[in-house]
Amino acid sequence: MATTAPVHPVDEVPPVRQLAAFGLQHVLAMYAGAVAVPLIVGSAMKLSAADLAYLITADLLVCGIATLVQCVGFWRFGVRLPIMQGCTFAAVSPMVLIGTTGGGLPAIYGSVIVAGLAIALLAPVFGNLLRFFPPLVTGTVILIIGVSLLPVAGNWAAGGQGAKGFGEPKNLALAGFVLLVVLGVQRFAPAFLSRIAVLIGIVVGLAVAVPFGFTDFGGVGDADWLGISTPFHFGTPTFHASAIASMLVVALVTMTETTGDLIAVGEMTDRRVEPRTLADGLRADGLSTVLGGVFNTFPYTAYAQNVGLVGMTRVRSRWVVAAAGGILVLLGLLPKLGAVVAAIPAPVLGGAGLVMFGTVAASGLKTLAQVDFKGNDNLTVVAVSVAVGMLPVGVPTVYAQFPDWFQTVMNSGISAGCLTAIVLNLLFNHLPGKAGSPTKDAEPGEASATA
Repeated sequence: MATTAPVHPVDEVPPVRQLAAFGLQHVLAMYAGAVAVPLIVGSAMKLSAADLAYLITADLLVCGIATLVQCVGFWRFGVRLPIMQGCTFAAVSPMVLIGTTGGGLPAIYGSVIVAGLAIALLAPVFGNLLRFFPPLVTGTVILIIGVSLLPVAGNWAAGGQGAKGFGEPKNLALAGFVLLVVLGVQRFAPAFLSRIAVLIGIVVGLAVAVPFGFTDFGGVGDADWLGISTPFHFGTPTFHASAIASMLVVALVTMTETTGDLIAVGEMTDRRVEPRTLADGLRADGLSTVLGGVFNTFPYTAYAQNVGLVGMTRVRSRWVVAAAGGILVLLGLLPKLGAVVAAIPAPVLGGAGLVMFGTVAASGLKTLAQVDFKGNDNLTVVAVSVAVGMLPVGVPTVYAQFPDWFQTVMNSGISAGCLTAIVLNLLFNHLPGKAGSPTKDAEPGEASATA
């Protein structure tokens, strides 16, 4: 009798009940970050409340479409791994500058469309650079991704950046309670429930938060039942050279960040990313960014917080994240549902975020465990890369006196650390060695560190 080939965990389709629960968990993990970009840009441009709401629903709709393209894929678009897509924070500062001084939303969308086309065209080039991401580099980048996200979780736990009562003990107590619930469920609950520990923690945290006055659902009643984003709602895109130039720099940054995220998910799911699949994933980023410019939203990239969720839950199916994409599409079409999710208080998300982002960092350490650190300079590569990556995280204004293009690249700890790791790996492991030093080919374990 013929036997069917085993299905890789990435391609498994869980039952509908599990798809919905796991998918909702991914949505809750990324929702705050997804809506933050349109809120920041729209508020800086002093848009009306109605226009802000429109930006958010448009963003959620395209987030969902972008996630479906990345996970399900078609032709040469989509990495076909459990990758959640959302607006990149790397574009916030340039977009605020363009929107307030360089032509408003039409100029932003013109530059976003050009950047998306550039990403799609450059995807094969980046795919061929995969050989420069050995475990030494990928482990360092994954570690930097996780550690650089921890302040985000800390801000949420304290109540949300700029919130009234930021840092009050009650906020940290709620975040700590959610963290304990997540850990308790993961340790003691049956297998299925342990895989949705973050979702359970958020639901229990929300149930506790409501009676203690952490949030209210007043905005749900004001939200519309149906909202459809139409192309070029804010006017026909305009194309300004300076705006396009700054957004092209952002495109290179987001491609670098996405490359790190895709490699991280490939490591976690035991389906290593190859040059072709990396190019397919980046090409999907480009398509999503073009759609963002058409449907009144912004550039898209892989979301690192959901990478952490994949590692924590060990649920590797891409169809779970595709289900999350479907939920986001619904949230984008049904603003009232989006308002319900938006009512979740920041400390609840913070408690869950501490686990997820810490998991990303721990996954980086796991990858670095494959690297040989004896008789070579690999430790220096990791040390300096982490230091450079953490510099803008610990001192956000460190590059305030530098040109805008430099800030765009280096203010992202992920891109700064990634570029540093690539350059130092080339310097120490690929260029000819010092006179009298042992040759690199003679080093034991060199293949795992630099090849």
